[in-house]
Amino acid sequence: MNPYFVGFLVPVAVSLLLRKRRKAERKRGVPVEVGGEPGYAVRNYRFEQPVETHWEGVSTLAELFERSCKEFVYMPLLGTRKLISKETESAPGGRSFEKLHLGEYEWKCYAEAFKSVCDFSSGLVRLGHQKNERVAIFAETRAEWQVALQACFRQNITVVTIYASLGEEALCHSLNETEVTTVICGQKELKKLIDISGQLDTVTRVVYINEEGISDEVSLARNSTSWIIESFDEVGRLGTEAPVEANMPLPSDVAVIMYTSGSTGLPKGVMMTHRNVLATLSAVMTIVPALGSKDIYLAYLPLAHILELAAEALMAAVGASIGYGSPLTLTDTSNKIKKGTLGDASALKPTLMTAVPAILDRVRDGVRKKVDATGGVAKKLFDIGYNRRLAAINGSWLGAWGLEKLLWDTLVFGKVRAILGGKIRFVLSGGAPLSGDTQRFINICLGAPIGQGYGLTETCAGGTFSEYDDTSVGRVGAPLPCSYIKLIDWPEGGYLTADSPMPRGEIVIGGPNITKGYFKNEAKTNEVYKDDEKGMRWFYSGDIGRFHPDGCLEIIDRKKDIVKLQHGEYVSLGKVEAALIVSPYVENIMVHADPFHNYCVALVVAAHNELENWASQQGIKYSDFSDLCQKQEAVKEVLGSLAKAAKQARLEKFEIPAKIKLIPEPWTPESGLVTAALKLKREVIRKTYENDLVQLYA
Repeated sequence: MNPYFVGFLVPVAVSLLLRKRRKAERKRGVPVEVGGEPGYAVRNYRFEQPVETHWEGVSTLAELFERSCKEFVYMPLLGTRKLISKETESAPGGRSFEKLHLGEYEWKCYAEAFKSVCDFSSGLVRLGHQKNERVAIFAETRAEWQVALQACFRQNITVVTIYASLGEEALCHSLNETEVTTVICGQKELKKLIDISGQLDTVTRVVYINEEGISDEVSLARNSTSWIIESFDEVGRLGTEAPVEANMPLPSDVAVIMYTSGSTGLPKGVMMTHRNVLATLSAVMTIVPALGSKDIYLAYLPLAHILELAAEALMAAVGASIGYGSPLTLTDTSNKIKKGTLGDASALKPTLMTAVPAILDRVRDGVRKKVDATGGVAKKLFDIGYNRRLAAINGSWLGAWGLEKLLWDTLVFGKVRAILGGKIRFVLSGGAPLSGDTQRFINICLGAPIGQGYGLTETCAGGTFSEYDDTSVGRVGAPLPCSYIKLIDWPEGGYLTADSPMPRGEIVIGGPNITKGYFKNEAKTNEVYKDDEKGMRWFYSGDIGRFHPDGCLEIIDRKKDIVKLQHGEYVSLGKVEAALIVSPYVENIMVHADPFHNYCVALVVAAHNELENWASQQGIKYSDFSDLCQKQEAVKEVLGSLAKAAKQARLEKFEIPAKIKLIPEPWTPESGLVTAALKLKREVIRKTYENDLVQLYA
């Protein structure tokens, strides 16, 4: 038989099989009768009751970690790159940047990590930390963070987690509200603590993680405060010399009080028990296939975020290796990587990673910009290969399958995959829903499925999760086996469970992963947490969703983001922002709607390279980027691009910003304008740009 004819038949057959399978699409979530407020509830199709633990005889995170360390004794667990040198490089305009020369990963096996945990646990007691006192971990993601966390669990010490990027007011509030007595921190964080030392009511001990150059901060802290100051290594040595018996927690004990860098007001402390977190870990074990000791996980998101904390706990539970990195050293071209030095991903070659949508959007934009800048044959090849694979993913028999897929993977996408080490087999995306465009792009370019999850700090990241073989986009999967997902009517917003063709409403999550509530905030707890007549605990998310026929959830709106305009039209700010951020000129965007007007406006953080390239092509003169952002020609160009994106997303006319302000400076967690998960802090942004918003409505 003609080989070309065979090559034609194979994709046709595959396509027909896929279509047949889609027609008989299995139910991933099924309706279930539950208590509490009436609504439309769905559970995971495989489990009639929510799962609580996957591991026999394990009911706490402390037991789970000890079990793993005894099972995977000599397997590598915690990996940290050796710092060879720090250098300062000058850039045009008088700016300077710190660049790091990093070496290979150096590893602690499970047995060594367990010894470090036991030693540090004993050392905390020897240092004077008392029962019922709380420890705060205030540091960047690193191996010591994980050691400290597990050490506290072994003494049933509740850990307060605080984002390293948190501002002074929020930091004071978090430490004082929880009456923390011991803080574990890094160099930058120690400096912040010294600056606010006079405002801290209960802190008596500070344990610093050894870093190059930290001695100045240590000396300053010893001279200007009454705190007991000790190094992380010294606390471990104290524990080695005088071991203390473990005081293991109960499932109902609070493991973590996690301060969310909320988008409004001061952060709230979410109380998570060992039972809560363990339920989420147990549920994910049933979803992601073949998790085990062959896996290597790249850890770089904040450990003060439940997504990262849960992911690392799961990796340790299955015998995987955790290599630590940072967003600024992730790839060979990252901001803090010295030229010629491998980025974390290249050095580690991970098989698994987590990401929030904002980071995956940046990966997509970075690849596209590089391809566009290269131009010529390379760009044409990329575009052809991408479109051929996109057609296949969408189920077309005319797309690239089999040998052709292998060809494109080798010729084009292999170079993209090398950016993240070349061995990624699964990416977990958490936080806000990922756009379909980004999901397809990452899937094609990395050759790895993306598991989209939906959950909140209040649900220990548990909620829904897309299964490994679910290639659909724009959805966040079926309920995890630890959760029931219920939609309840929200008549004011026009969302009802009786809606056709899909039930819609506010998302309410129930199960053993639902946390106790907010620390010292009974009023807010009672507002969003409810226990039903069957003893099930429910959390009211404020997000609006709809269920697809197969039981998968789609996030379509958010109650707090809806504004009613002067003439009665409702604008969903989040929906509009998600549609407009695809514009190449947009780095970030916040849409603002004033109920006393009949149109909305937007603050647009301009994409530096794209706008400057456009200005160069148009021959527009400007002194610096800030000056360019004020040019009417630039504003008009970006406004036109937004209109084009709005049209593609089929937005209504009143949803499209009538006026915009271009912002030259990026919004970062350090600036306080976005959270550590890169979500907008609307109220802070509104206050910061109050005068600009007034001018837009003038």
